Amino acid sequence: MKKISVFVLLFLFAASAGAIELPESNSVPGGVVVVPLYLDGQAMPRAEFQNRQVMVIRDGSRWLAIAGIPLKLKPGEYKLTTIADGKKNNYPIKIVDKKYPVQRLTIKNKRKVYPNKNDLKRITAEREKIGKAFVVWSYNPEPPLKFDLPTQGRFSSQFGLQRFYNDSPRPRRHSALDIAAPTGTPVYAPAAGTVINIGDYYFTGNTIFLDHGQGLITQYIHLSKVDVPMGMRVERGQKIGEVGATGRVTGPHLHWGVILNQTMIDPMPFIRADSLERNQAYLDSISNNADQKVGGS
Repeated sequence: MKKISVFVLLFLFAASAGAIELPESNSVPGGVVVVPLYLDGQAMPRAEFQNRQVMVIRDGSRWLAIAGIPLKLKPGEYKLTTIADGKKNNYPIKIVDKKYPVQRLTIKNKRKVYPNKNDLKRITAEREKIGKAFVVWSYNPEPPLKFDLPTQGRFSSQFGLQRFYNDSPRPRRHSALDIAAPTGTPVYAPAAGTVINIGDYYFTGNTIFLDHGQGLITQYIHLSKVDVPMGMRVERGQKIGEVGATGRVTGPHLHWGVILNQTMIDPMPFIRADSLERNQAYLDSISNNADQKVGGS
C-alpha cells in the first residue's frame, strides 16, 4: 500500500491549476478539500473518504478528488483512499479546527422546537425520505464546481453556527447558508442539475433537492412556491421556486445547502466571485430603503 503526501504535490498542484474552476480548498470541519491524485492511466479511479465515495474529476493530465469534510469531524490526521488498477493508495489529510459563532433565535411556534408525539412520527417518516436524496450518486464526468447564488439578499445566517432555539441548544450546527429576502423572491438553479426530491416537510417546509452529479447535491428550503416537478432537468439560471417562510423559521429566507459525499458543507467555497459582487451591488442599491423587510433564519 503506497502512502503519498498531499503536501509534496502542492507546488505542482498550484502550477497546473486554472484549467477548470475549483472550489476553495480548506481542510476544516464543514470545508472541502481538493486532493491531487498521483496516479497514471486514463481510467477514473474510485476515491473514498470516511467510507463514502468521493467525487473524482479529470483536470488536464491529472485526476483530482474533491471531498467534503463533515462538521462533526474532529481535528486530526485522516486519509483519503483511491483504488485504481487494483492498487490502493492513501493520501493523508490534516483537518484543523475552526471555531464557529453562536446564534440565538426565538421561534414563536413552540411545536417547531418541542414537537409533540404526532409531530415526531411525521418527522421520522420525512427524515427517511430526505435521507434518500443525500445518497444519490449519478455519473457526471464534469460536474459543476462553481455556483451562482440562487437568490439575492442578505446573508442572515452563515454556515456552521451553533444555534439555540428559545435558549435550547441544538445538537446539530447550522449546515447551510441562509439568504434573507422577501417572500416571493425568485430562486434560480445555481448550476445545471436534476430535481431528485420535492416535499413539504415539518422543519424545512417546501423543499427542493437538485442533483449535479458525483454526490454533489444542493437543497432549497422554506420556499413559498415550487416551480419544478420531480425528475426535471434544469439549467443554470432557471427559476425553480420562490423564497418563503414555511417550516421552522423566524422570517422569509432561503436556506441553501450544499451536499458533497453525503456531507453538508459550507456553500461559500463554491460561489462564483462575480455572483457575490452582483449580490453586494443589489444590497447596496436597497440599503437606504427603510421599507425593505427581509426576515430570518
